[in-house]
Amino acid sequence: MDGESMAFLGILCLLIVATTLAGHFAHRMGIPAVIGEILVGIVLGPAILNWVHLTTMVQTFSDIGVVVLMFIGGLESNLALLRKYLRPAIVVAIIGVIFPVVIMGVASRLFQFSWFESLFIGVIFSATSVSISVEVLKEFKALDTKEGATILGAAVADDIIGVILLSIMISMMGHQSGVSQTNLGVVLLEQVAFFIGVFIVIKWVAPYLMRLSDHLLMAASPTIVAIIICLAMAWLADLVGLSGAIGAFFAGVAIAQTDYQHVVDVSIEPVGYTMFIPLFFVSVGLNMTFKGFWEALPFIAVMTVLGVLTKLLGCGLGAKLNGFSGSSNYLVGAGMISRGEMALITAQIGFSAHLLSGDYYSDVILVIILVTMIAPFVLKDAIHRAPHATRTPKSVEEN
Repeated sequence: MDGESMAFLGILCLLIVATTLAGHFAHRMGIPAVIGEILVGIVLGPAILNWVHLTTMVQTFSDIGVVVLMFIGGLESNLALLRKYLRPAIVVAIIGVIFPVVIMGVASRLFQFSWFESLFIGVIFSATSVSISVEVLKEFKALDTKEGATILGAAVADDIIGVILLSIMISMMGHQSGVSQTNLGVVLLEQVAFFIGVFIVIKWVAPYLMRLSDHLLMAASPTIVAIIICLAMAWLADLVGLSGAIGAFFAGVAIAQTDYQHVVDVSIEPVGYTMFIPLFFVSVGLNMTFKGFWEALPFIAVMTVLGVLTKLLGCGLGAKLNGFSGSSNYLVGAGMISRGEMALITAQIGFSAHLLSGDYYSDVILVIILVTMIAPFVLKDAIHRAPHATRTPKSVEEN
């Protein structure tokens, strides 16, 4: 092994030790474990000690962590609930996109951004990253509930809407940005084809492949086949412009409809939570720096508050319009606050396409991370205020 590989092993060891201890003490203090893991990235990263950087290897492990986390989320989801609450999820997603695009767009304009940059900042904060919400919902046994199903469904719809908005904005920039115009019709057709493929995989392909795995002369063959399905669907989702996390989630849903759900779940969780998933949360913290913090403090403070409130109130309103109770509205809104990797990816794409100038890029990244760190606290409070959502359903107990 070369020196770079050995150095990465040292960093990996340090991060595993640090995230394990941080998660332990976070639990002891009644804080969601993901907060401790994000703080590890902030303390060890460029923001404070500058010991660890977001290298290609760390980023790769982080990307795998998102995929594995969402795969586990799909494994532990109830497809019947997802179907039942599809309509509320779509309404929640639409209103949850409109609120940040309009309100945060106008607020950005008041800070002297151009109208185009202001609109793009709104689009950045329209994206929900359900990965962190899934982790908190799992931790407090609230994933397999009507609120959990609505949050998951809304996050999928939210992701699609966000990709469409980003495609439109890059198309509007055209040759000015140096980026060839995106054919939105082709993107939409590819995404429709992807979801048709998802239906086929859930209905026929996954059950057939999982039965076939019993005949493979390999240890843990059902888990191997499940991982192949997960990685393939994550790759295909990314290929059509969606988040790979969405493909991994539906791969988990597909495996959950077979007789191999429990076997795969108990096999994949230790692997995911040993290395990959903690590194995803660490990478969120590694993106943070305090460069130019004091000069940009008014913008950061206002946008952080709006980042939380636009999803909390907008998605909560969407839930209310579908007949949810007060505590359920709060829980759905809280579950949609987190931005995480989806907003970071959108910001990076927009920065590369000159939709956002470099002067403000780091400030927007800082706001994304602050909102993402606040989200688990709000979600934990919302879960405790909705006691019916904290009960462990029978299907989860059996897992």
